[in-house]
Amino acid sequence: MNNQKPLTDRTALKRHRERALRDPALFLHTAVQEDVQDRLAMINKTFTAPAIVTAFPHVWRESWPDARYVGDDDVLDLREGAHDLVIHCLGLHWANDPVGQLIQCRRALRPDGLSLTLAFGGQTLNELRSVLGQAEIDITGGLSPRVAPMGEIRDLGALLQRAGLALPVADSMPLTVSYGSALTLMRDLRAMGETNALTDRLRKPTRRAVLLRAAELYADTYGDADGRIPATFEIIALTGWAPDAGQQQPLRPGSAAARLADALGTREKRLSD
Repeated sequence: MNNQKPLTDRTALKRHRERALRDPALFLHTAVQEDVQDRLAMINKTFTAPAIVTAFPHVWRESWPDARYVGDDDVLDLREGAHDLVIHCLGLHWANDPVGQLIQCRRALRPDGLSLTLAFGGQTLNELRSVLGQAEIDITGGLSPRVAPMGEIRDLGALLQRAGLALPVADSMPLTVSYGSALTLMRDLRAMGETNALTDRLRKPTRRAVLLRAAELYADTYGDADGRIPATFEIIALTGWAPDAGQQQPLRPGSAAARLADALGTREKRLSD
């Protein structure tokens, strides 16, 4: 039996997301939805049974009225082999079992179905993480868990193979958003439902002195000539296909029929051992 403490407090996360809906700031979800449409337009395949894993289905419904919408719970409400497309949107960093989420997406696919996961990458909010940590050390003399772990592109890409998906591809889309201050950024994160829901978080409000010190450090370290600050959001797209016998297969090493040097019109030079 696995008695490991879950990373995410799902009850707190649900509460934060419900609060965000009162005055939402879901522009990142909108940007991802538009990016997904662009990606699918470049694939020579028509998808007729999509499923979308998202905490904010209303962002998607206008463009995807016939999709099945499910929340990003630990156990996804998806039926095995029921879909030819599964989109997982900006929830993987809160997953207690990220690999398990991708495995569930793969199992929900028909053969040659597409899994497309959009996840926050490791560069996301690197500026805020840095100044919050320093501010907490300056004011309280210690550190507390504040930001959900977000993987680097290589680590996230490796999850596709662990989940049993074929033809895996991972690419990064960095977005920089400008804010008037760190406090404005923090209010936006609250309106995104992205405030701290870690199980090991402090169970009392952050001291005002810590927030003000973080805002000061942010402006001093990253502020521009106009007094504004940047906030980095790295979106990583993970693409993989449910295995199917008709898919392209990699060639066996050494089976090439032509030399790369000939194709490039260059001379091949042997390196010394």
